[in-house]
Amino acid sequence: MGELSVEKKLQELKTRLLEIDDLTSAASVLSWDQTTYMPPAGAPSRGRQMATLGRIAHEKRIDPEIGRLLDALEPWAETLPYDSDEASLIRVVRHDYEQFIKVPPRLLAELNEHAAGAYQLWTQARPANDFTAVQDSLAKTLDYSRQIANCFPGYDHIADPLIDFADRGMKAESVRALFAELRQQLVPIAKAIATQEPADDSCLKQNFPEEKQLAFGLMAAQKYGYDLNRGRQDKTHHPFMTSFSVDDVRITTRVKENDLSEALFSTLHETGHALYELGVSHDLDGSPLAGGTSAGVHESQSRLWENLVGRSRPFWNHYYAQLQATFPEQLKNVSQDTFYRAINKVQPSLIRTDADEVTYNLHVMIRFDLELALLEGTLTVQDLPEAWHARYEADLGVRAPSDVDGVLQDVHWYAGTVGGSFQGYTLGNVMSALFFEQALRAHPGIPAEIEQGEFGTLHGWLRENIYRHGRKFTANELIERVTGGPLTIEPYIRYLRTKYGELYQAVA
Repeated sequence: MGELSVEKKLQELKTRLLEIDDLTSAASVLSWDQTTYMPPAGAPSRGRQMATLGRIAHEKRIDPEIGRLLDALEPWAETLPYDSDEASLIRVVRHDYEQFIKVPPRLLAELNEHAAGAYQLWTQARPANDFTAVQDSLAKTLDYSRQIANCFPGYDHIADPLIDFADRGMKAESVRALFAELRQQLVPIAKAIATQEPADDSCLKQNFPEEKQLAFGLMAAQKYGYDLNRGRQDKTHHPFMTSFSVDDVRITTRVKENDLSEALFSTLHETGHALYELGVSHDLDGSPLAGGTSAGVHESQSRLWENLVGRSRPFWNHYYAQLQATFPEQLKNVSQDTFYRAINKVQPSLIRTDADEVTYNLHVMIRFDLELALLEGTLTVQDLPEAWHARYEADLGVRAPSDVDGVLQDVHWYAGTVGGSFQGYTLGNVMSALFFEQALRAHPGIPAEIEQGEFGTLHGWLRENIYRHGRKFTANELIERVTGGPLTIEPYIRYLRTKYGELYQAVA
């Protein structure tokens, strides 16, 4: 195949991929609108619209011509450096294509339409504390999830294909093994802290006007590097980040006027996701390479910017005076140390998104085990609420007074599939410390810069080593490139022991 032929075929492939990206981005805009501004009555038609776009995009993804183009281009791509944009594009598109062709367009369209309606039901059922309102819908979601998984026969566990979609290369068995190792380290730390007086966080539970909360959070996001020429922030039921292109990446948050930490740390969390997407090389925009490489790596960035930076002493050594100036009546008599201990309070709680760093992963493990049981058929949807309460009592010693803070608290099972939704959160926590430790080795002055309200060195290191690559490398490949070794929990455990050893001496 001559060079001109290669060039033409590559351009044809890119043109097809760009058209698919346009369709999926349009569907993402509709989804963003549904979760922010759409009137509730629009749900049925919105579900149909999203299903139509999803079906058309999927039909184009599985067009046999893409397979023929890949067949023609792969011998040429193998002569290129592994990390080149072109070789990476062919490699990733081949992986995606082999997955897509196994899922019938009809099944995907039905799932998309169902998920849009299921989300709307959840937005009404949660405030009403009415699990029965979503029970049948969740059972249908579970059935669709099994159908999707069964498009990939030969799995060891029915959750494996769903986990692989989000965290390529991971399986139920490998996730369980990592969780068991992590749990062995976390439980003693949590128990040691539980013997001590918990931090007083009453300073966070006063009345904080919504507008000022949003303004302070967005200011911090911009200091991190979030560019409002390429993004915006809006309110929603469950905070998320969405990307329509490298130059249009949006974040959402939710506000509780009686809890200062809710909107602030949601904003910093979603900003971490957004910085990843905004940092992808423009050369990859509009292609399957644009975006985060896995749920775990993506979550590593949200947790890094939310916790390792946003809940750190250096950060508040700089920004606490500004926060006091924003809320003088509420915080004028609250010392910085009291505030710092409050935002890092360790105590078993009901809500995953509000959980402290020590107990957070236990929340994830509960959800992961429950969704595996649902997929296996050893747990029914009808029995899920009580199974949820039982696990929380057993693992964290707390019980939600209602399903609002129980099985209805997370949107994931009500807006997508059951399976593959939660393991990325804990993988992200582990990776966040892994990547942050590498950044500090390269630039030991980063904490001092953070103390001055400067984040450029850290942001630049992350952009150079992680963000710009998009999906060119799998999570395991990226970790190997950045650290020289495989994924390990050791930096994460070191981070927790150092930070909480200072706050709670018994865990040092």
